[in-house]
Amino acid sequence: MNLGLTDDQQFFQETTRKFLEQEAPLTTVRALADDPNGFDRAWWARGAELGWASFLVPEDDGGGSLSGEGVVDLAIVAEEMGRLVSPGPLVPTNVVADAVARGGSAELRAEVLPGIVAGEIVAAWCIAGPGGGWDAHGVAVGGTQGGAIPDEGGLILDGVSTPVEYAAQADELLVTARIDGALTQCLVPASAAGVDVEPIDSVDLVRRFATVHLEGVQVPAGRIIGEVGGAAQAVERQLHLAVALQSAEVVGALDRVLEFTLEYLGDRSSFGRPLASYQAIKHRIADMKMWIEGCHGVTELAVRAVQDDDPEAIQIVSAAASYLGDHASEILQECTQLHGGIGVTWEHDLHLYLRRITLDRNLFGTPAQHRERIADALVTKYGPTIEAPILNAPILSGEVGGA
Repeated sequence: MNLGLTDDQQFFQETTRKFLEQEAPLTTVRALADDPNGFDRAWWARGAELGWASFLVPEDDGGGSLSGEGVVDLAIVAEEMGRLVSPGPLVPTNVVADAVARGGSAELRAEVLPGIVAGEIVAAWCIAGPGGGWDAHGVAVGGTQGGAIPDEGGLILDGVSTPVEYAAQADELLVTARIDGALTQCLVPASAAGVDVEPIDSVDLVRRFATVHLEGVQVPAGRIIGEVGGAAQAVERQLHLAVALQSAEVVGALDRVLEFTLEYLGDRSSFGRPLASYQAIKHRIADMKMWIEGCHGVTELAVRAVQDDDPEAIQIVSAAASYLGDHASEILQECTQLHGGIGVTWEHDLHLYLRRITLDRNLFGTPAQHRERIADALVTKYGPTIEAPILNAPILSGEVGGA
């Protein structure tokens, strides 16, 4: 992305890329395919030393961003991780860190955030319900107040959330629940009584998912984030943050795939000429380059919208998710075709990127669902009838040429 990076941010980007190339190359990604955790916690802690889990945490709580724009700084990491389809709980852990930093009590922040910043605590976000969407309408966890909880004002949670990224590897679970019809969030230790985590398969070689079952889970008042029933706005921001970071990861992957596709087309010859010299191939590359530039532009807008808490963020972020969801898969398929038979082999790296992008296309909402979110937002803002003055133009109203 062209985020107008400062010198410090450019240096950080270079440092992150070198670290990933040395510590988590694609050979390591392949080796982790059979690892139940999908990543090395010691490796994640070293990444945290670079700031990967601290950018959205205030300095008073042990964090701090590189530039004062934590979301932008974090998007740099996401983009570089996308280039190598890297492992690690970057998105879920930072979503939880941001939620706790913004809405958690002083005691909860002191208990959890230092461990997250240090890379010692991995966190996951439980929001999606079975068969539901990745928004407030899909929440399947419910709860009641009081009951048998010793700490007055706490919650009892029941329900199922799936898929939850890195739930089986997490130490803390941010649970979005519905209490009396309104959204409430709380932080639940993964080891709490009544929590059962069931790993599920993933198309990605290193991204791990699970189904989280909650049965009579008691949550003390001190672990409720924000006010009971008042989490709707916070949940919306968390969704925006997750989609923006995911979009940054996708553009990083697209850049890398185009790079090695161009290298292949330059090296591979047909009838005594490099494949890249054929006009038809040039046209296909030009189309892909145009789409990728569009992906960069809309992703930068999304990252900036989340960074600035833009009131139009829902439209901007969903536009990014919709655009990338439609075009990223097409670009990967196009690159696969340009590689020919070798592009569909296990030994080639293309399928690693295709797996990641296919997963991201459906995570936190499909393109169609995001277009619905945009439509809903516009209806909410303008009402069910949106007047379009252009519809009264003569050529459209039948006043030209007797039409």
